[in-house]
Amino acid sequence: MSSAAYRIRNHALNMGEVQGQGYVGQALGAADILATVYTDQLRYRAEDPHWEVRDRFLLSTGHYAIGHYAAVAEAGIIPVSELETYGSDDSRLPMSGMSTYTPGMEISGGSLGHGLTIAVGMALGLRHQGTEYEGRGARVFNFLSDGELDEGSTWEAAMGAHHHRLGNLTAMVDINALQADGATNTVLRTEPVLEKWEAFGWYAQRVDGNDVGALLEAFDNAAAVAAPEGRPSVILCDTRVGRGVPLLETREKAHFMRIEEHEWQICREQLAAGFEGTASA
Repeated sequence: MSSAAYRIRNHALNMGEVQGQGYVGQALGAADILATVYTDQLRYRAEDPHWEVRDRFLLSTGHYAIGHYAAVAEAGIIPVSELETYGSDDSRLPMSGMSTYTPGMEISGGSLGHGLTIAVGMALGLRHQGTEYEGRGARVFNFLSDGELDEGSTWEAAMGAHHHRLGNLTAMVDINALQADGATNTVLRTEPVLEKWEAFGWYAQRVDGNDVGALLEAFDNAAAVAAPEGRPSVILCDTRVGRGVPLLETREKAHFMRIEEHEWQICREQLAAGFEGTASA
């Protein structure tokens, strides 16, 4: 799984180089979450993205699409070679996620705060349909950001999920402490965020979002504890923007990164060195 996260990061760097800039830092930070979901949690058929009883992964944060495309390619839903077209004219991989363009992209994200609302409606609809495969109905996984917790619609959706006892819904919040206008705690403080979700009736866990083992345990807990009770679950994932590439981890104005032409290869070398060091430890 760590290998899948490494490849997702490497794909993101390669895509970012096509444009010379972008939301590369978020993709690097969220790679472990995406790898865990697609490798261990999500039920899908790569050859049939519209399979009726697939689990749904909803990317509320449309600007994280560069990371999601890398995960979808890693899952075999789109060819890795197609990543080279990222952000180009007539590409199926626009810079912000669009469900009408990309296989495996369930919703068009970007208007932050809408994803969880859609996820609640989708989870409720899937439960009413009652379609099962191997004894289990489809689940909904919603990826959102800490900045989206500023949006009132997110909390309305959270109330709705608890009211309707949506045990088939799991949310992941990328808490990287950064949004477009600055540090999250200076824009609008959301702490104590774990207690807030619990007060809304959710089964809430907070983990290191760059620790694959901790993520696996959190997802297993959600399935074993919350789902049978009909409780929606949320995993609060503390991540670091630019994770795995020291050059980018410390960069200021990291929300939308501009990376110099000569720096891309340095980034790849740092990523490879860190991964090889971890693998040999």
